Amino acid sequence: MRLERLTANKIKIFITSDDLFERGLAKEDILKDTLKWRQLFQDLLEEASIELDLDIQGAVAVEIFSLQAQGMVMIITVNGIVEEEEFLHDGFIEMQVTVEGYEKFLFEFEGIEEVIQLAKRLSSLAASGGSLYSLKGKYYLLFDVLPDDAERNASIMAEYGNASIISPHFLQEYGNQIMKENAVETILKYFR
Repeated sequence: MRLERLTANKIKIFITSDDLFERGLAKEDILKDTLKWRQLFQDLLEEASIELDLDIQGAVAVEIFSLQAQGMVMIITVNGIVEEEEFLHDGFIEMQVTVEGYEKFLFEFEGIEEVIQLAKRLSSLAASGGSLYSLKGKYYLLFDVLPDDAERNASIMAEYGNASIISPHFLQEYGNQIMKENAVETILKYFR
């Protein structure tokens, strides 16, 4: 699990599929609004509150982006501080949940060196394809479909970069396309 403060009242939490599995949850549990999910959410908020020094009380808006085999990203916006009696009777924080999913794999990298190293690693596993973009000083690899074992390839990509919550459509619209297709093969051709 990874925590990041985005603004004064907004945080991002990335939870891998393994994190969910270790806690006995699946991404589908979010839609069911189970007690396990509410407990996980409460634990995440407590950890974020401590680690990011953010006072989380009252109503929060939660946007969840399901990232196929990678896990999920939650964007939590604290809408304000409310009085104690405004809490729900069961002791949980009131939340509004929005769930979205992406069928494509999109990873963000700090520099081109990470992309090159990843391409070398993926080629040794016979993985190929992808498109390469840049946006605001970062590099993005976008795969429509990861070949072979998607979970294995997603975990390898996570060693070099981070799953991105930017919409693939946003990236295609506003990012600079460096390689339209076969990015892994093209990178290897020029950077062996």
